[in-house]
Amino acid sequence: MRGILNMNFDTDIKCLYGVGPKKAELFNKMGIFTLGDLCYHFPRAYENRGNVIKVEDAQDGQISSFIIKMVTDPYIVVRNKKMTLAKMVGHDDTGKLTLVFYNNPYIKDSIHINGTYRVYGKVKRVRDNSEMVNPVYELVNPIKELMPFVPVYPLTQGINQKFMMSTIKLALDTVLSANISGVVDYIPYEVKKENNLADISYALQKIHFPNDYDEVKRARKRLAFDEVYLFSIRSMLTGNKEKNVPGAIYDISSSTKFLQSLPYKPTNAQTRTMREIATDLKSGRRMSRLVTGDVGSGKTLCAAFALFLALENGQKSVLMAPTEILARQHFISLSKMFEGFGYECLLLVGATPAAQKRKILQRLLQDEPVLVIGTHALIEDSVSVNNLGLIVIDEQHRFGANQRDKLRNKSKSCHLISMSATPIPRTLALVLYGDLDISTIDEMPPGRQVVDTYYVNEDYRERIDNFILKNVKEGGQVYIVCPSVEEEETIECEGGYSISLDMLEQFLDYKEKPKLKAAVNYSEELSRRFPELKVGFIHGKLKSKDKEKIMEQFVKGDLDILVSTTVIEVGVNVPNASLMIIENAEFFGLSGLHQLRGRVGRGDRKSYCILVSDTKNPNTMERLNILKNNHDGYMIWNIAVQEILLPSLERKVGKVVMQI
Repeated sequence: MRGILNMNFDTDIKCLYGVGPKKAELFNKMGIFTLGDLCYHFPRAYENRGNVIKVEDAQDGQISSFIIKMVTDPYIVVRNKKMTLAKMVGHDDTGKLTLVFYNNPYIKDSIHINGTYRVYGKVKRVRDNSEMVNPVYELVNPIKELMPFVPVYPLTQGINQKFMMSTIKLALDTVLSANISGVVDYIPYEVKKENNLADISYALQKIHFPNDYDEVKRARKRLAFDEVYLFSIRSMLTGNKEKNVPGAIYDISSSTKFLQSLPYKPTNAQTRTMREIATDLKSGRRMSRLVTGDVGSGKTLCAAFALFLALENGQKSVLMAPTEILARQHFISLSKMFEGFGYECLLLVGATPAAQKRKILQRLLQDEPVLVIGTHALIEDSVSVNNLGLIVIDEQHRFGANQRDKLRNKSKSCHLISMSATPIPRTLALVLYGDLDISTIDEMPPGRQVVDTYYVNEDYRERIDNFILKNVKEGGQVYIVCPSVEEEETIECEGGYSISLDMLEQFLDYKEKPKLKAAVNYSEELSRRFPELKVGFIHGKLKSKDKEKIMEQFVKGDLDILVSTTVIEVGVNVPNASLMIIENAEFFGLSGLHQLRGRVGRGDRKSYCILVSDTKNPNTMERLNILKNNHDGYMIWNIAVQEILLPSLERKVGKVVMQI
């Protein structure tokens, strides 16, 4: 190890004890190369092991922490060649607790009779006895205090939680010890004081090793502010530079041909946005434009207009969507639109067969104009696009900055359109997206109906069931959205990861732990409750071909009810769907709820959205009522910011920019 005074955020992780070439390679796969990368590799959850209760207070299914003294040594049973079972018994002054470990025969070397341990895990009540299966255990040592909160990190194969935590702690200690006054804080004292922000050294320490959730919240506030602050600086420094990069000059004379092919007249807002796009394309500078608009406002038509002009000018174009469902939907609709002009659309997703993928990659290296639509598969290194003129990124906030840049770097001079249905006020958008020109579609197409929204609790379950039957009998279809996939007390989140309810309830200040509706289990329950109806379920963990098959059945009307997680949040278009039911609505953000509501009301049928929640949290109840009483996405955003979230967010961001 080099001298500690020479170490800083840029020091290679191989300087740390225990991180040799093999371990460093594993860290590198996660994007961790330096001590700074380690310090900013934040936990995805926390285990509240310091909240110790008595054994007699244990409840079935509850995640709990106990301090017990072992009264038996582990008893090992070999059931077959593939499984071993170890049992042991401990107690506190109120009762006994049985510990059960599967496939861990070496537990006898770690837990011993008369030893005192803190154990953490899910309690299972078996008659009058309590037991834990494969709990986390720690020896209680009076000399060394146990951590009350234990971080849980994103990992890769070959690195476990214990090693990750100890390595991050070593990195933090190393960097802080090398700087007597702590890590250099780049935010001015006046800004920190005005916004009640912690020092960066405190934030980094407490985001990893907090004593309670208040410390986590304070650390997260500082680190979140840093992102906005640095993003603002980057936007100011790069905005004008990005807007003056030379780009291909397009002939836009065929715009009329595109508009005349439409079976309807675009709204004034769509016409204005298409005019702004056409002006960019003929300007001789590279277009970088963000198109924002509420759910159903017609952003895709404006993107199709730009894609058509790229093809007409002999260039290839790419549309990247965040989910395979949405990519396939774009493929179907744009293929129909462009086939009349003689242009072909290709689909490239993760599930594309290898032989078909090779053919697509070969086509992309040829000169003829073609549109390729896909997901993250488009940013793979093996994908090269010759003569790429335009990139469209749908739901751009669902992609990381590096992913968006990686796609754009496939052609240094190509034009770019980003689309987002997240309603961002223009003043804030100018700060967050200073390197982009902004088009706002603030007008809905004529005939787009208002979806009646209701907020109810479980007492209305019988009436909800009757309403489901009524809608189906009248020829409609029903979405039912659940926060989790299976009944394992985790919620499926964007990006493919899950968060534990035990962690989430602490952050959201729940006084009670609600019962999560799970897509798999709930669909089975509904099939039993409504034997005359056809019920399907879909979630992010299904294989692509299975998701495609189920969605196709729902689109064709072969399913009456589709039970889903938020995988259907963005872009899915089933005009016959007339009822959206969102279970455990308290677990969804306003933007997500508004997006989900936008999945219905797309056809001629009168449509409804029902938010179901038993929450008693006043802020959450107010948030759900905001959605119930408002249907304009921008109005919902403004009300939420002004009344619930951060009333001065835009002012603070503006002040930060002024002080840079």
